[in-house]
Amino acid sequence: MRLAKKGMGRVSPNPLVGSIIVKNDKIIGEGYHKCFGKEHAEIVALRDAGENAQGATLYVNLEPCCHYGKTPPCTDAIIKAGIKRVVIGMVDPNPLVNQQSIKILRENGIEVKAGVEKEACEQLNRVFIKYIKTRLPFVTLKIAQTIDGRIATNTGHARWITSEAARKEGHRLRSQNDVIIVGIGTVLADDPRLNVRLVKGTSPVRIVLDSSLKIPLKSQLLTDESAHQTIVATTSKNLEKIENIKKTGAQVWQLGKDKNGRVPLPELLKKIGRDNKREVMVEGGAKIFTSFIKENLADRIVFFIAPKILGSGKEAIGDLGIISVDDCFQLKNIKTKKVGEDLLIEAML
Repeated sequence: MRLAKKGMGRVSPNPLVGSIIVKNDKIIGEGYHKCFGKEHAEIVALRDAGENAQGATLYVNLEPCCHYGKTPPCTDAIIKAGIKRVVIGMVDPNPLVNQQSIKILRENGIEVKAGVEKEACEQLNRVFIKYIKTRLPFVTLKIAQTIDGRIATNTGHARWITSEAARKEGHRLRSQNDVIIVGIGTVLADDPRLNVRLVKGTSPVRIVLDSSLKIPLKSQLLTDESAHQTIVATTSKNLEKIENIKKTGAQVWQLGKDKNGRVPLPELLKKIGRDNKREVMVEGGAKIFTSFIKENLADRIVFFIAPKILGSGKEAIGDLGIISVDDCFQLKNIKTKKVGEDLLIEAML
């Protein structure tokens, strides 16, 4: 699993996979899936082990593939190498693979044990699992706030609530996602670029929720070198503004309206999924965070909490319609760590 994590931000839409080969209680080969289209982890590990793979045990966190995709089936290579035993973390939920690889390996005289560290392996590939089962992207809310829950002053000033170390960690999270979503309020207030600058990594597609097409044509999202990676999601039928946005290289997605006249988030997520984008991070603002939580569309939430008190200001999350404390949204699988002067809290919703 540690090897598999090295592929974060580079393997989508594939899963994170790592593999080691063991013989006589020694690791003789290891590998991980480095990026989409490249060799799978098992192939890299087998190449690393060479002829010593004969009679060895192969460990892998996800059931090997048994079909042709960008690369040939891993099961063929495992059988050819003379592997004696295969230990699998979790069964692949993909119908093209699901338990079929296990069957093929066993039919070829290879001992197979599956379900080792199953929960940890499923947590590692939660993005892949959700997409395979629902065709919807995995959604993370990323909120940078003061300890009293404010994301900006009453005037909208928000730079910088969190430390430079927290902002760098935020860019690392960006690099792991296929898409970043913000509301038009964030664009008008901050004119963000929403790209990856503070760490090495690939910048995600940028989606702006802009029902009324208020986005300025001079905004950085429409004028920087990545304008072609910007999508404006709208309910507007202003053809002139739409054409002007398209001239910048950006795309415009015209969607229906929800009951509040805004871009319908479920429809947006379905469209993102159809575009084969599997991991989405929402970066603001408060109305967007509130809507994703209220509509049960978020899977994970990441708080960067600065040791600062702002008092009155813009709250991170608005009214969720909760009357009783018993009806609160309960966070699960909570992890915490210090990032610079700030506290990072990560949890599943």
